Amino acid sequence: MITKQNKPRVLFATSEAHPLIKTGGLADVSGALPIALQQLGCDVRVILPAYGDILESNLSIKLLTEKYLPGVPGKITLFSAHLGDSSVQVWLVGHASAFARRGNPYLDAQGDIWPDNAERFALFCKIIALAALDHLQLDWKPNVVHCNDWQTALVPALLKQTPEAPRCLFTIHNLAYQGLFPQATFNALGLAAELWSSEGLEFHGHLSFIKGGLVFADRINTVSTQYAKEIQTPEMGYGLEGLLRYRRKVLSGIVNGIDDTIWNPKTDPLIIQNYTTNSLAKKKVNKAALQEMYRLPAKKDAFMLGCVSRLVEQKGIDLILEFLETIKDKPFQFCLLGTGDPSFHKKFISMAKKNPAQIGVIIGYDEKFAHQIEAGSDIFIMPSRFEPCGLNQLYSMRYGTVPVVHHVGGLADTVIDATDMTMADGTATGFVFTQPTVPALNQAVTRAHLLFRKPRIWQKLVRNTMNADFSWQKSAEKYLDLYLTMLQSDS
Repeated sequence: MITKQNKPRVLFATSEAHPLIKTGGLADVSGALPIALQQLGCDVRVILPAYGDILESNLSIKLLTEKYLPGVPGKITLFSAHLGDSSVQVWLVGHASAFARRGNPYLDAQGDIWPDNAERFALFCKIIALAALDHLQLDWKPNVVHCNDWQTALVPALLKQTPEAPRCLFTIHNLAYQGLFPQATFNALGLAAELWSSEGLEFHGHLSFIKGGLVFADRINTVSTQYAKEIQTPEMGYGLEGLLRYRRKVLSGIVNGIDDTIWNPKTDPLIIQNYTTNSLAKKKVNKAALQEMYRLPAKKDAFMLGCVSRLVEQKGIDLILEFLETIKDKPFQFCLLGTGDPSFHKKFISMAKKNPAQIGVIIGYDEKFAHQIEAGSDIFIMPSRFEPCGLNQLYSMRYGTVPVVHHVGGLADTVIDATDMTMADGTATGFVFTQPTVPALNQAVTRAHLLFRKPRIWQKLVRNTMNADFSWQKSAEKYLDLYLTMLQSDS
């Protein structure tokens, strides 16, 4: 329970937040969780780099302050804006050479990592730490700093050097991305010399940003209970499993939520036909629209498989490609929306040309197409080799598009396999396979198709998925409990 004495004042630090800037799931979390926290009574500020695309958008921005800081070339400018249509305040950190460039926050136009990312995000971390200590004279001081992924992971390390620092929570969204740089980069960043050790930021002779969060944060969490267990193993710990096991008493998992005002088939303006659990027949209109958008034959009884994904090996994209070779004699159609590894781009395009009656491919990302795939598909396939949380299985369930998933991370925590028992007790929400192989994926899709051919049973499963509650309120309540636990340890 929130009281005047323990009210969390949360500085939410992130490198992206929807709708301001988005490259992936972190933006969805950062765009929704702070709003849900505010609705629960938290006093929240989001802090984010002022990228060129944000500054040149139609966003209403107010200048807060301008500073010249020791050791920082050029001027730091802080702006204030709001997160979407909410009243949550966003502090935008402006710097001409570090953040004003347009395009992807992490990659250049050729898809290569910006060579100065270490300097850019180290600067961002230093500004976050100053804001957290109210050294920027913004007349607001948090009692919790919530950092997200490697781009903000130096903040706990910087704050640990100050006795009056607020508590720090560090959230791992994907341990595969660690912010690793040469030792020379550490020397150039002007960080405290004592941080260069195996008990600090050093990782096999490299500077590891993410260790700043894993070593120095008061609490660590990740985006599903299963993933919190998996990252303590050699298979998914990326060399950090020993450290994570050492800190397991302060490590936990909270599944992400979804913004059900945006992802809601009843009101979604981006889909052709709105529908609810009481009007499932209208979902078929969306399948027909999807077939038209992807220039697939208008077959009402086709079993439509959807996929919206980054086209990288982590997502099991190679398994999907191999699986698609087996569908020629089956009443299946497949729609893909995604971008990533250029070699996967070529393979999907080639496959669609060879089999245009069954396979539709769009390389890139388009919000309207993403929503239409969720509304128009019968199943959504996610054979990820690892998946910290996953959001598309949650979007799919909201739209009655049954997820077919590999039993890892957040997929294991959120999808209940359709067995005789779970169908009977009404808990089934999808199809789960336990090995990341083509035969296992094939078997799961076949199981789904067998039920699809039994309309009454299939509609029951579809309603189960649509009634599952993965709203941000549930997740935000768990974050609130975590904040309160951290603040109680101060009292």
